[in-house]
Amino acid sequence: MKYNRTYNFSAGPATMPEPVLEEIRDEMMNYRGSGMCVMEMSHRSKVFQQIIDEAEQDLRDLMGIPDNYKVMFIQGGATLQFAMIPMNLMKNGVACYVETGAWSKKAISEAKKYGDVHIVASSKDRNFSYIPDCSDLDIPENTDYVYICENETIHGVTWPKLPNTKGHILVSDQSSMFLSRPCNVSDYGLIYAGVQKNVGPAGMVVVIMREDLIREDLDPKVPLYMSYKTHADNDSMYNTPNCWAIYCCGKVFKYLKSIGGLEAMNQINMEKAKVMYDFLDSSKLFKGTVDKEFRSLMNVPFVTGDADMDAKVVAATKAAGYDNLKGHKSVGGLRASIYNAMPKEGVEALVEFLKKFEAENT
Repeated sequence: MKYNRTYNFSAGPATMPEPVLEEIRDEMMNYRGSGMCVMEMSHRSKVFQQIIDEAEQDLRDLMGIPDNYKVMFIQGGATLQFAMIPMNLMKNGVACYVETGAWSKKAISEAKKYGDVHIVASSKDRNFSYIPDCSDLDIPENTDYVYICENETIHGVTWPKLPNTKGHILVSDQSSMFLSRPCNVSDYGLIYAGVQKNVGPAGMVVVIMREDLIREDLDPKVPLYMSYKTHADNDSMYNTPNCWAIYCCGKVFKYLKSIGGLEAMNQINMEKAKVMYDFLDSSKLFKGTVDKEFRSLMNVPFVTGDADMDAKVVAATKAAGYDNLKGHKSVGGLRASIYNAMPKEGVEALVEFLKKFEAENT
């Protein structure tokens, strides 16, 4: 059965692959003969243990995660990691952050509560429309880690090349580009991603962390749940995990493997982003807000240059069945989030609509 589905350009929670949703629907009332929905079953059951084990293994396969990295499924979303990272990694109380947009700014603000934060590069001077040169950063010797937001969801910038951390641990927020392209996990000490953009329902974060960074000697005031060791030692089952999110993410991991993995997904993402950016580059009404070299394949912010016209576009697209194109409240304008699950046909349909709108309004 086909449903009348909206092309959902939301930055998150975001669209999911239709084959995955159909599979979830078919298993909703009775998961593989268990007689119950995954939402109802005990996280200590053998059935759920198989679900979480398969999810972790499929993610390891997709990303080529080395054996000396732990995979953890933690509640609280990506925002909790803004505090959890400095709580766990600030041995010397010093960290370096690169400021490239709204989410790295929030991470910086939180980290300052726990130690000395150096903003070693920033693109604030041009409203976060590019990634600053990070080939020769001034990183103090006693720095515990270097932090980046690898894809800024609100400002639509992405890192084409990782920073030179000069031997220090690299920590990356990959929330809005997780599993969108191949990733060499060994380049990082810690990767984390809120799953509600590219992988599953909201309420959970995936943390991939090198085992030697997991500490026992934390400040005794650090809550037990905020220690990575708690989650690592208990294989993400210290308390009742977000069973439903883990189940849904596991389905998406299998789906990505079935289409050829992250190389294939990256190719699809480049092709559909090209449709959007080619239009913006040729348009007289609409303009992208990010320097070409740093454009995100996931989040495409654009403007008309007039707030009233932007609002008119949002209203028109919503009426035509293209939802969530309003830019974030902090920056205004428009934004199309075209994550993994957004089909190329959706981007093509949006571009045709915007072309028609432009012809009628210029």
